[in-house]
Amino acid sequence: MAGTASSFDPKAFLKTLTALPGVYRMLDERGQILYIGKARNLRQRVASYFRENHGSAKTASLVAHIREIEVTVTHTETEALLLESVLIKEHQPRYNILLRDDKGYPYIHVSAGDFPRLSLHRGAKRAPGRYFGPYPNAAAVRDTLNLLQKIFRLRSCEDSFFQVRRRPCLQYQIKRCTAP
Repeated sequence: MAGTASSFDPKAFLKTLTALPGVYRMLDERGQILYIGKARNLRQRVASYFRENHGSAKTASLVAHIREIEVTVTHTETEALLLESVLIKEHQPRYNILLRDDKGYPYIHVSAGDFPRLSLHRGAKRAPGRYFGPYPNAAAVRDTLNLLQKIFRLRSCEDSFFQVRRRPCLQYQIKRCTAP
């Protein structure tokens, strides 16, 4: 699924592209990876780059340099997310840095210590504890956190509040925390 340096035809390429989830790699004329992305639907996502209005000068610049697109089909969007993360770390494409939104994907974090805290986390994983994810959908992470709190009754309060509290919080009253 590629075009040559002078003949990449997005319309023809898109006709051959699947609607399955996966990862795409955009390459320049030297075969260098410009950008790596993931998609729930590869055809729709890749097609979005070739619309008249790119949305930003950086995206327009990226599209102007594309000479080939390689794809890897995955079974699920989550598998695509994980593969994308591995490939970006391995190749460090120029446009992934330029187009980064700094939001990051959400993780579930269970802090270390005698009284662990359950929370949603984005960004660098510096705090001690276990991280589960990444997840492509923050709403699903929040729903999962609610369910985990009902089952395991781990605290969700910030350490600063937990260390100075004098009595059990509302989460204890509604049976979502053991108030350690």
